[in-house]
Amino acid sequence: MRVRICVAVGLLSWLAACHGPSGADADVQVPANGSTLSMALLETTDLHSNVLSYDYYRAKPDPTLGFERTATLIDSARHQYPNNVLLDAGDTIQGTVLADYEARVENLPCKRELAVYRAMDALGYDGGTIGNHEFNYGLDYLGQVTGAAFNVENVKTQHCAGPHYPLVLSNVYSDLDGKPLYPPYAIVQKTFEAKAPDGHMQKVTLRIGLLGFTPPQITDWDRLNLQRKINATSAVDAAKRWLPELQGKHPDLIVALVHGGPDASAYTPKMENPAWYLAGVPGIDAILMGHMHKPFPGAFADLPGVDEKRGLIRGVPAVMAGMWGKYLGVIHLDLKRENGKWKVDTQTSNAELQPICPASGDCVAPDPRIRPLVQEVHEAAVEYLQKPIGSTGFRLSSYFSDVGDESTLALVNAVQLNYVRRWIAENRPSWRQEPLLSASASFKTGYAGPDDYTDIAPGAVSRRSAADLYQFSNTMAAVRIDGNTLRRWLELSAERYQRLDPATREPQDLINNKVAGFNVDHFAGAGLHYVIDPSQPEGQRITELSIDGKPIAPTQMVIVATNNYRASSSPVLKGRQTILSSQDDIRGQIVEWLKQHPHLKRSQLPSRAWSFAPLHLHGPLRFDTAAGKAAVARAAGLPGIREREALSDGRARYTVDLRALH
Repeated sequence: MRVRICVAVGLLSWLAACHGPSGADADVQVPANGSTLSMALLETTDLHSNVLSYDYYRAKPDPTLGFERTATLIDSARHQYPNNVLLDAGDTIQGTVLADYEARVENLPCKRELAVYRAMDALGYDGGTIGNHEFNYGLDYLGQVTGAAFNVENVKTQHCAGPHYPLVLSNVYSDLDGKPLYPPYAIVQKTFEAKAPDGHMQKVTLRIGLLGFTPPQITDWDRLNLQRKINATSAVDAAKRWLPELQGKHPDLIVALVHGGPDASAYTPKMENPAWYLAGVPGIDAILMGHMHKPFPGAFADLPGVDEKRGLIRGVPAVMAGMWGKYLGVIHLDLKRENGKWKVDTQTSNAELQPICPASGDCVAPDPRIRPLVQEVHEAAVEYLQKPIGSTGFRLSSYFSDVGDESTLALVNAVQLNYVRRWIAENRPSWRQEPLLSASASFKTGYAGPDDYTDIAPGAVSRRSAADLYQFSNTMAAVRIDGNTLRRWLELSAERYQRLDPATREPQDLINNKVAGFNVDHFAGAGLHYVIDPSQPEGQRITELSIDGKPIAPTQMVIVATNNYRASSSPVLKGRQTILSSQDDIRGQIVEWLKQHPHLKRSQLPSRAWSFAPLHLHGPLRFDTAAGKAAVARAAGLPGIREREALSDGRARYTVDLRALH
């Protein structure tokens, strides 16, 4: 199969080679009207540098994730669908200890390709786009590992080893010259087999146009790395800007690589998940989605215009391959030649997901080509993580963080409080009398499966422990807000709980799974106490809010230590109250804090600041977490939690008595 890639930026002259087959393609024919062609778009997304099936936080293999197994599905799909295009929808280079090791420890040489890209190149990708997490390590590093020389102020411009496929990004521009940071589109030209009207097979050239989009919030989420360097526009505006130019190059098919999912709420230019609106832009034939870590088909069936069975959004074939290599996304397209052009048959085209684990305990084998490509850096990262930095006298776990086990959250809050307290003393001594709080979220609460919890046993603590406690590359931040804003922030986090009916005798679930645990902040510090009453409507659940026993007035000012992501993107804060935005990453600060407290005791951590209202429920209240962990709850001082039944996904269902947790 012959592949030719044609890329353009802005109004630069188009490569002459992209206007027709070369002499080497002499056997390629111009298809007659009535010819048909079946093809597959293969998608990965949100790999987050999970190259191997390995859990760095638990130091053991994990067959339920990893690109090395997705590669097996890709190879199988290519045999099944010889006419194929392999694409990636972003969030590729960040997310595991392997990624952090290459970015922050190893000092990756310019001439050496990033591990995840070496693995992807072994499969021969045809194109990809840039996700929001690609920007986490800064533009110097991003330019280096993607082989791009950005024309951006105070950013190195060197040509280093990048992936061997084109990266397109249509909605991000340099502040220096107003031009796109990456090519806003590309055309991938491939030789496929089509069926002529008389039934014989013939080779034809298909030109696939690519557009790419990332959330415009990147300039908020990574403000330190990006402010006064780049700007981002809405995906819809960018699509309308570049589509005419791309269409002028006469592609046969246009595919949107959207690092975002579908959202049918009222459109705004800052929409984080614009795929539903992009599906309404004429000229886009298929959409490959990402960012939300959800599977499609499989999620979003309640959105208008979504055909869950066929994988269509407003009539456009679409797919989202979850996260961490757990799925391969496949869009089946049937094309028919009409009036000298290929046209997608929307009546027969459809999408599907192929899981690497079709059933529990039944996962495809890894592709043997992948591990040798990354083994050396993988082993170096593992060795780095094993270095001890202290010990803990009690268990640090997130199994019951939603119901009051603050062990992991309290440690992060202690680190953040210490950092911001020192910063205030050195830079804003006039604020030392204001209450200082800290907010942190439990990143691992079962969202990704029964092993998606932090669990550090009493004993030695290593760098791996810090990575398990805090798996994202967020940096230190602080905001100064009034009591009214604090209350709204707490109310937003309290939406993690379902509204409970004390009178019903039917079982009720405590957790609202539509609100992910990593978006729920737990507060500590300054004598804070607050009460959550899940029987109340959303927005009215914080029934008590005080510091040192005194109610917090709506106008009282408090300082809250947090991370850069929350400070800039919370709908309550919106980036307007930030007083500290540091380049120091929180995980590194956790390591330093643990070194300073080499024998960790509970008394060194802030106490739990919140409790549930003592509701008497007439029916059972259910809570799902990992199986066999009731003793962990008791050791954490949480009575009234009982394990009741095993669940099919490897977790268990517990009952919770809120009166005992008061």
